[in-house]
Amino acid sequence: MDTSYTIVVGPPPLPDYLRLRRDSGLTPKSAEQGAGAIAGSWTACHVVDADGAVVAMGRAIGDGGWYFHVADIATDPAHQRRGIGRAVVEWIVADIRSRAPEGAYVTLVGDPPGQRLYRSLGFEDVAPSLGMALPID
Repeated sequence: MDTSYTIVVGPPPLPDYLRLRRDSGLTPKSAEQGAGAIAGSWTACHVVDADGAVVAMGRAIGDGGWYFHVADIATDPAHQRRGIGRAVVEWIVADIRSRAPEGAYVTLVGDPPGQRLYRSLGFEDVAPSLGMALPID
Protein backbone atom coordinates (compact mmCIF):
# COMPACT_ATOMS: atom_id res chain seq x y z
CA MET A 1 0.00 0.00 0.00
CA ASP A 2 1.51 3.31 -0.97
CA THR A 3 1.72 6.42 1.17
CA SER A 4 -1.30 8.05 -0.46
CA TYR A 5 -3.42 5.76 1.73
CA THR A 6 -3.73 5.85 5.51
CA ILE A 7 -4.99 3.18 7.90
CA VAL A 8 -7.40 4.61 10.47
CA VAL A 9 -8.05 2.69 13.68
CA GLY A 10 -11.73 1.90 14.11
CA PRO A 11 -14.57 1.04 11.78
CA PRO A 12 -15.65 3.32 8.97
CA PRO A 13 -18.82 5.40 9.28
CA LEU A 14 -21.94 3.32 8.70
CA PRO A 15 -22.70 4.67 5.19
CA ASP A 16 -19.16 3.78 4.08
CA TYR A 17 -19.42 0.33 5.69
CA LEU A 18 -22.61 -0.38 3.76
CA ARG A 19 -21.19 1.03 0.50
CA LEU A 20 -17.94 -0.93 0.71
CA ARG A 21 -19.77 -4.20 1.34
CA ARG A 22 -22.07 -3.60 -1.62
CA ASP A 23 -19.50 -2.22 -4.06
CA SER A 24 -16.82 -4.81 -3.32
CA GLY A 25 -19.20 -7.70 -3.99
CA LEU A 26 -19.97 -8.74 -0.42
CA THR A 27 -23.61 -9.39 0.44
CA PRO A 28 -25.33 -6.04 1.03
CA LYS A 29 -26.60 -5.43 4.55
CA SER A 30 -29.26 -3.15 6.03
CA ALA A 31 -28.38 -0.14 8.16
CA GLU A 32 -29.54 -2.06 11.23
CA GLN A 33 -27.27 -5.00 10.42
CA GLY A 34 -24.34 -2.70 9.68
CA ALA A 35 -24.75 -0.78 12.92
CA GLY A 36 -24.78 -4.02 14.89
CA ALA A 37 -21.71 -5.30 13.05
CA ILE A 38 -19.76 -2.13 13.77
CA ALA A 39 -20.81 -2.10 17.43
CA GLY A 40 -19.96 -5.79 17.85
CA SER A 41 -16.44 -5.57 16.45
CA TRP A 42 -13.53 -6.54 18.69
CA THR A 43 -11.18 -4.60 16.43
CA ALA A 44 -11.54 -2.73 13.18
CA CYS A 45 -9.75 -0.41 10.83
CA HIS A 46 -10.46 1.38 7.60
CA VAL A 47 -8.34 3.03 4.94
CA VAL A 48 -8.72 6.53 3.53
CA ASP A 49 -7.18 7.94 0.38
CA ALA A 50 -5.39 11.29 0.08
CA ASP A 51 -8.75 13.07 -0.15
CA GLY A 52 -10.05 11.40 3.02
CA ALA A 53 -12.48 9.09 1.22
CA VAL A 54 -12.95 5.66 2.79
CA VAL A 55 -11.65 3.06 0.31
CA ALA A 56 -11.28 -0.13 2.38
CA MET A 57 -12.14 -1.72 5.69
CA GLY A 58 -11.84 -4.81 7.81
CA ARG A 59 -12.78 -5.97 11.27
CA ALA A 60 -12.67 -8.92 13.61
CA ILE A 61 -15.18 -10.19 16.08
CA GLY A 62 -14.04 -12.16 19.07
CA ASP A 63 -14.51 -13.22 22.64
CA GLY A 64 -11.30 -11.57 23.83
CA GLY A 65 -10.05 -14.90 25.10
CA TRP A 66 -9.09 -17.29 22.38
CA TYR A 67 -11.44 -17.04 19.39
CA PHE A 68 -11.35 -14.29 16.76
CA HIS A 69 -13.02 -14.16 13.35
CA VAL A 70 -11.88 -11.78 10.61
CA ALA A 71 -14.80 -10.29 8.69
CA ASP A 72 -15.78 -7.58 6.23
CA ILE A 73 -12.49 -7.30 4.38
CA ALA A 74 -13.58 -5.02 1.55
CA THR A 75 -11.83 -2.64 -0.84
CA ASP A 76 -13.52 -0.24 -3.22
CA PRO A 77 -13.08 -1.74 -6.71
CA ALA A 78 -11.41 1.48 -7.95
CA HIS A 79 -8.66 0.93 -5.36
CA GLN A 80 -8.14 -2.83 -5.59
CA ARG A 81 -4.85 -4.50 -6.56
CA ARG A 82 -2.79 -1.91 -4.65
CA GLY A 83 -2.02 -3.87 -1.48
CA ILE A 84 -4.72 -2.18 0.57
CA GLY A 85 -6.60 -5.38 1.46
CA ARG A 86 -3.30 -7.00 2.49
CA ALA A 87 -2.49 -4.02 4.70
CA VAL A 88 -5.93 -4.23 6.35
CA VAL A 89 -5.62 -7.96 7.11
CA GLU A 90 -2.06 -7.52 8.36
CA TRP A 91 -3.21 -4.70 10.66
CA ILE A 92 -6.08 -6.78 12.07
CA VAL A 93 -3.86 -9.82 12.67
CA ALA A 94 -1.17 -7.63 14.29
CA ASP A 95 -3.78 -6.08 16.59
CA ILE A 96 -5.05 -9.52 17.61
CA ARG A 97 -1.46 -10.71 18.22
CA SER A 98 -0.73 -7.66 20.38
CA ARG A 99 -3.85 -7.74 22.54
CA ALA A 100 -5.14 -11.32 22.63
CA PRO A 101 -3.84 -13.92 25.07
CA GLU A 102 -1.36 -16.49 23.82
CA GLY A 103 -3.02 -19.32 21.95
CA ALA A 104 -5.57 -17.17 20.11
CA TYR A 105 -7.30 -18.88 17.18
CA VAL A 106 -8.06 -16.65 14.19
CA THR A 107 -10.52 -17.75 11.51
CA LEU A 108 -12.11 -16.28 8.42
CA VAL A 109 -14.30 -17.36 5.56
CA GLY A 110 -12.25 -16.80 2.43
CA ASP A 111 -14.33 -16.13 -0.65
CA PRO A 112 -12.54 -17.18 -3.86
CA PRO A 113 -11.22 -13.69 -4.75
CA GLY A 114 -9.46 -13.38 -1.37
CA GLN A 115 -8.20 -16.93 -0.83
CA ARG A 116 -4.79 -16.37 -2.41
CA LEU A 117 -4.24 -13.28 -0.24
CA TYR A 118 -5.27 -15.08 2.95
CA ARG A 119 -3.05 -18.08 2.21
CA SER A 120 -0.11 -15.76 1.51
CA LEU A 121 -0.61 -14.32 5.00
CA GLY A 122 -0.46 -17.76 6.63
CA PHE A 123 -4.13 -18.73 6.81
CA GLU A 124 -4.67 -22.43 6.12
CA ASP A 125 -7.65 -24.52 5.10
CA VAL A 126 -9.24 -26.20 8.12
CA ALA A 127 -10.02 -29.49 6.35
CA PRO A 128 -11.38 -31.91 7.28
CA SER A 129 -13.53 -29.31 9.05
CA LEU A 130 -16.04 -27.52 6.87
CA GLY A 131 -17.34 -23.99 7.20
CA MET A 132 -21.09 -23.95 7.69
CA ALA A 133 -23.76 -21.27 7.97
CA LEU A 134 -27.31 -20.96 9.29
CA PRO A 135 -29.03 -17.92 7.79
CA ILE A 136 -31.81 -16.63 10.02
CA ASP A 137 -34.75 -15.29 7.99
